[in-house]
Amino acid sequence: MEGVPAAQRTTFVQQNIMRFYEQTQIKLPDDVKIEIFKQVLNDLLGFGPLQPLLDDPDITEIMVNGPKKVFIEKAGKLTKSSISFDDDDHVLRIIDRIILPLGRRVDYDSPTVDARLPDGSRVNAVVRPVAIDGPSITIRKFRKDRLQVSDLINYGSLTKHMAEFLEACVKAHFNVVISGGTGSGKTTLLNVLSGFIPENERIITIEDAAELQLQQDHVMRMETKSANADGLHAVPIRELVKNSLRMRPDRIVVGEVRGGEALDMLQAMNTGHDGSLTTVHANSPRDAISRMETLVLMAGMDLPLKVVRQQISSAIDVIVQQSRLKDGQRKVTAVTEVAGMEGDIVVLTDIFKFHQTGVTTDGKVEGELRPSGIRPLFTPRLEAAGYKLGAEIFMTGKQADSPTRR
Repeated sequence: MEGVPAAQRTTFVQQNIMRFYEQTQIKLPDDVKIEIFKQVLNDLLGFGPLQPLLDDPDITEIMVNGPKKVFIEKAGKLTKSSISFDDDDHVLRIIDRIILPLGRRVDYDSPTVDARLPDGSRVNAVVRPVAIDGPSITIRKFRKDRLQVSDLINYGSLTKHMAEFLEACVKAHFNVVISGGTGSGKTTLLNVLSGFIPENERIITIEDAAELQLQQDHVMRMETKSANADGLHAVPIRELVKNSLRMRPDRIVVGEVRGGEALDMLQAMNTGHDGSLTTVHANSPRDAISRMETLVLMAGMDLPLKVVRQQISSAIDVIVQQSRLKDGQRKVTAVTEVAGMEGDIVVLTDIFKFHQTGVTTDGKVEGELRPSGIRPLFTPRLEAAGYKLGAEIFMTGKQADSPTRR
């Protein structure tokens, strides 16, 4: 039924399911019949037992640990789902349904694969012999409604003053690194901060799997390419970062730096490509610096550690720490200035920080996002770019003025 519109395929299959059911002359209660019809339809046209989870807008992640163990994340909480697969082969059929249209394969010799669903959701699949307990699927669902900075403020992920400060930094072409762990919300925050980039600038985005939803008109999106079945013709992030420098970018936005491309990013930041944004996997701003050091050394150049740190301290202006708290809340837990070097050490100064005050009886983390009381050293650069932030914004317990154009 290739080439047939989805609505027509669905109608055709529904009619045939009804016809076959009537031929059996079995009488089932309406609710049971509807549920069985839905399961058959999902198996034939959708993604089997996963389809209702994919259709639920409140579910953000789906984790299949073999046919009988399916977990979901909903409202920041991990729970076991009631759905299951028949057996390993059932899981494998769904994996094939996801990856075959994309020209990908997964088997004994190539037991892991990354893919993307038509709606943009990211999929990782692992099969035997690597997956000991049976085939595994992990799906990070793609949000159809792009979050705005106002949403993050309403959720308590950051404060209005923090948002105003970060907006000024992005518009002033500061280089920003978002640090955070897996599932902390780094990409969501990167998407929001990238939304501050002015409409008249050319933006190049580079990702392993396209997730960013930039609304500006002048955006060129690039995505890495996996190697073919012979292990050839891969296009990694590092190659795309190098190529982006020849594309006349005003901004380079990299979904996440994980290897030697960190050196290329730093060199770009230090040679006129200001206003770059990226994310890195780390649990604190200090860890982010250490992680960047490691990634730069992975580029294969024999650089002294002090030189690497000088590159980092001169390139990066702000580190934004994004965290997933124990109760599932996602928050910006630190906004930190990279304030140069003292001796061999990169100096970090917290401008805003989350202070945990306790945990309620039902496990909810309590705390407050507040300024540290320290005015960043780069304030004159902000003002030179046309953004004057009142001193009150950096004072604990004070109300702040919005950044204004001069």
